[in-house]
Order: sequence, then C-alpha cells, then structure tokens
Amino acid sequence: MLLNTKNFTALLVITFFTGCGPSFYNSGYSYNNSKSNSYRNYNRNIPTKMRDSKAMHRATMRPYTVLGKKYYPTYAHIGDTFRGIASWYGPNFHAKKTSNGEIYNMFAHTAASKTLPMNTMVKVDNLDNGKSTIVRINDRGPFVAGRIIDLSNAAAHKIDMVKKGTAHIKLTVLGFNGKIAKTAQEKKEVQSVSNYYIQVGVFSRIEGANITKKRFEMILDDNHKVILKDGTLNGKKIKRVWISGFRSQNEAQDFKKDNNLHGAMIIAQ
Repeated sequence: MLLNTKNFTALLVITFFTGCGPSFYNSGYSYNNSKSNSYRNYNRNIPTKMRDSKAMHRATMRPYTVLGKKYYPTYAHIGDTFRGIASWYGPNFHAKKTSNGEIYNMFAHTAASKTLPMNTMVKVDNLDNGKSTIVRINDRGPFVAGRIIDLSNAAAHKIDMVKKGTAHIKLTVLGFNGKIAKTAQEKKEVQSVSNYYIQVGVFSRIEGANITKKRFEMILDDNHKVILKDGTLNGKKIKRVWISGFRSQNEAQDFKKDNNLHGAMIIAQ
C-alpha cells in the first residue's frame, strides 16, 4: 500500500518486474581501454535520434539485477548533485544498442547511469582539472563500486579523462526528456516524489515509539535511518516510527519483503 502524506489516501500499487539480463546493460562490461581511443577507424555518422516514450521510460525505470546486485532507477530533481568516480566507454560498444534501445555513438555526448531516468541531462564537472561537459543519459552502468557515470568517448575527451581512464566528478541534474531546464517554472518542476519511508509502528506513548526505534536501529545498515514523526489519530497525538532511505517504491517493497514487514505501510512524501 502506498500512502501519500498530503491526504493519507490509500492507493493501489501495481509492481512491474523485468527479466532483462546483464547483457542488456551494456556499459557494465567495457571499461577504460585507453589504447582504443582513436577516432580514425570508426564511423562518426551513427544515428543519435533520442528515444523518448512512456513505454521506454516504464521499461527502463524497473528494478534490475546485474552481477547479483539489485538497482533501483529513481527520479531526480533539477539541481540535484552527486559526487563520485566517472569512467568512460567507447569502441567496444560503438554502434551497438544502449539500454533504452538507441544506437550508441561514442562521438555523441551521452552517458550511462545506474539509476537516473533515461534522457536526463546532467553537467559533469571534472574535479581533478576543472573541465566540464553536458551529457544525456541513454544507457545503464557503470557496474563498478564507486563509479556513478560512464561517459561516452567524446564526453570523456571533453573533460580530459580518456588517458587516465577515471576522474573524480560532480554531477548536476539540469533537465529531463533531453531538455535543459531554463525557466524558473521548469527548474521547480519535479517529475515524481523521491523520498519513500516504511512505517513500522504507531504509538500513543513516546516510550513505545522509542523502543521500536532502537530495535530497528540495531539491525539497519548505514543507508537507512529510523525517524519519529508526529501525527494525530482520532483527535489524539501519536508518534509514527518510519524507516527512511528508500529512493523508490520498489526498493521499499523489497525491503519489506526481505525483512518480513508484511503489515508495514509505504509512505511517499
């Protein structure tokens, strides 16, 4: 059950699953072959028409598993920033299909992300040398711990990281659907809620809420926190115990299942 905190109206949730195997997520298997960065032997005229449809977005926003790890694509907000390691991929996948069905062109300014929606526009700042570029997400990857984006060969050249292979970078979300947000209204738009919680208890006394909070704090990892939220029920004040740290409804659903929290409620805020 999904509960929207604006009106606490219960909504019916239908969960979609995908059966795509690792080979669908191209960029996880081609890393930084600096000997292959020559532009001379490749056709630059690969079509780069953007694919943008509701069906494509539904398919590419489903949870997926690569090398035994589950990933949860999630929406972002204009101005969101992320820091991590960038890598690049090129010749081994040039002219092959990307995860959203486009033809990968290593001379176009595109990139792979594990979780950002397809056609998200992001600015990539190379923190090692101050250079930057703007790319469009059209693939999934890189599937290496600590790496948050796989740049096309052209984008990697733009921020001068081809020879080194990786770079410390900052990502800034600039827009969606292949467009950079320019007006004040566009910059305020949010495609979807991005914070999800699991409610694991409701108490009329603070003592009960604190006991439940401490119990869950003992078993949770660093990615999740337990918080107390004030509320009212039948005119009386109550304490709600929420687990935070979920970036998508599917991630929260899997957490419930894995921890036998069948009666717990998912909160979208």
